[in-house]
Amino acid sequence: MMHFILRRLLWMLPTLFVISLITFTIIQLPPGDYLTSYIAALEQTGDTVSTEQAEALKKRFDIDAPWHIQYIHWMFGKRDPDTHRVKGGLIRGDLGMSFEWNKPVSALIGERIAVTITISLVTLLFTWVLAIPIGIYSAVRQYSPGDYVFTFLGFLGLAMPNFLLALICMYLGYALFGISPGGLFSSAYQSAPWSFPRFLDLLQHIWIPVLIIGTANTAGLIRTMRGNLLDELHKPYVLTARAKGLPRVGLLLKYPVRVAIIPLVSTIGWVLPAIISGSTITEVVLGLPTTGPLLLQSLMDQDMYLAGGMLMIMSSLTVVGTLISDILLVLIDPRIRLGAPASE
Repeated sequence: MMHFILRRLLWMLPTLFVISLITFTIIQLPPGDYLTSYIAALEQTGDTVSTEQAEALKKRFDIDAPWHIQYIHWMFGKRDPDTHRVKGGLIRGDLGMSFEWNKPVSALIGERIAVTITISLVTLLFTWVLAIPIGIYSAVRQYSPGDYVFTFLGFLGLAMPNFLLALICMYLGYALFGISPGGLFSSAYQSAPWSFPRFLDLLQHIWIPVLIIGTANTAGLIRTMRGNLLDELHKPYVLTARAKGLPRVGLLLKYPVRVAIIPLVSTIGWVLPAIISGSTITEVVLGLPTTGPLLLQSLMDQDMYLAGGMLMIMSSLTVVGTLISDILLVLIDPRIRLGAPASE
């Protein structure tokens, strides 16, 4: 196990390097750049930008250099002409400066990361705690009235996009109660520093986005758990164990559920980056101060350092999440052997 973990950790370095190169290249593919959009926005307001001002802005934003030079500056840092020292660089933990906000990328992400992680983790807990027991019940009580009800709700949840459900909730909130379900804080705590009362205010508002975002995820997990467990319940080892008189609940939880939950555990590699990215469109509709809308806006504005920094964080979480899921799969299913020959 330790040999496998060390090998995977070593492979993470070249993997993340290739990801950073591809990410930066894709961000540079659309025509134009942030400066072009910035000058166009100024001209729409009646301001004019001279050639000298444009060149100064290019030098300030480091856009005048070729894309591979910009990548080297972003990845490894840039030498200061005054001190001749290399400053910044992704390998030093510096994600660069945001063009749009004129602030360090790490500071922008830090402002929103706590709220994003809170919503994502509560939503994840909500979906797993709700979906796994319902999926088990639907499989064990196949074709019962309860199974039909959960199946109908599951298909309904899968068919309805989260942003559409958010729009419906916002309309009903305005029409019936005169309140907006959007946002996460009351007006008194909107711009207040973090404190225990502000945290309690967050808990009072967080359940609405959790229910909206978690609807489709819960429905999908219910269908997955139900289908996997149905495949296991009729296999010979389950029938043999029941014939030997093993308690039904103990048998169910010890063997078929452990096997049926494996596909869910294997998706942890996708869950971790989703904690950072969130459900972007739904968060935009609800007006949530999370990192998802920030990432979307950075891609639209071609704010390459902000977009690249967030995508690199998500890529790192994907690689780490895949490693965690592999380790958990070994612990859940003893038949899995890391690095063992196929004949074993």
